[in-house]
Amino acid sequence: MKTLLRAKCKATLSGVNELRTEDAWFVAHTRPRCEKKLQRWCYRESFTSCLPTYISVRKYASKEVRFSKPLFPGYLFLSFSRENIRIVRQSQYIANLLEPPDQNEFESQLREIMKATTLSEEIYIAPSIGSGARVLIKRGPLAGIEAWVENRSGIETVILRLDFIGQGAIVNVSVQDLELV
Repeated sequence: MKTLLRAKCKATLSGVNELRTEDAWFVAHTRPRCEKKLQRWCYRESFTSCLPTYISVRKYASKEVRFSKPLFPGYLFLSFSRENIRIVRQSQYIANLLEPPDQNEFESQLREIMKATTLSEEIYIAPSIGSGARVLIKRGPLAGIEAWVENRSGIETVILRLDFIGQGAIVNVSVQDLELV
């Protein structure tokens, strides 16, 4: 069924003409861990939905497990007629429903993201962690430490300022190991 849902999204995004003129794009902010549930609900209700995903690989002692995870956790992109807003809002999986102000720009950007998720093997979200952000280190020898981002170099590395014992220390930590506080 995942292939069918993704194919439906790609078919809709391949051209503006395929959407009815009364249809508009919406961004559904979902309840925690409900993106795929909302996508299945949309499929049953015949609403167009897009959920860009990436493959996450976890290695355990004896095996390797692959998971399909949402590229933008907590969000699902929907297209439907504005007269159906009430029906969609009543879904038990939606926390909030937002309408992008520029429909054409939003559709163009969404089309590019879906193309990238289809064609690229390595894709992940670039967190909005920039200079001055307060973060918590999730993994590694510094796990549990809160710090301030001093500088960011590239997507992979963040240089942190750790203000402990009244002195500063600069540590390179992967963005993947950080969480905004």
